[in-house]
Amino acid sequence: MQFHTEIFSQFNKKWALLSAGTIDDFNAMTISWGGMGTLWSRDVVTVYVKPVRYTWQYMEKNDYFTVSFYPEANKRDLSVMGSKSGRECDKVALTSLTPKALANGVTFEQAETTIVCRKLYWQDLTRSVMPQDVVSTYYKEEEPHRMYVGEVVDIIRG
Repeated sequence: MQFHTEIFSQFNKKWALLSAGTIDDFNAMTISWGGMGTLWSRDVVTVYVKPVRYTWQYMEKNDYFTVSFYPEANKRDLSVMGSKSGRECDKVALTSLTPKALANGVTFEQAETTIVCRKLYWQDLTRSVMPQDVVSTYYKEEEPHRMYVGEVVDIIRG
């Protein structure tokens, strides 16, 4: 499996959708933080989800998650997916995105690339070891993100 990208801008500039669950019960959210690399001699993707996010409960109860990347034409859709909560509305209905079932998760028809991951590890980020400017910028009122590391089991194009 190969995936070629500008690694430092893929999440931060282009964004991605993180999805967990099944086609009958899933949630997806826009992410702009993440990483790709190797851990324990495995190809991995690392994502971060705050416990207050609706997607967090789906990440907790599912063994797989997907990270999908989209063309610039879908930037508005990703904005909606990151600003609305699946707890409060059918945010997918507010976009032009079409959910697509996978053997181990969900993606969307419009995705250019979807990375399917099996959850390997998670850990809560800890304020006491963070730079103070990070704490004051991101974690004044909410608990820090939980980091999820997933082994790449499939890369789907188109």
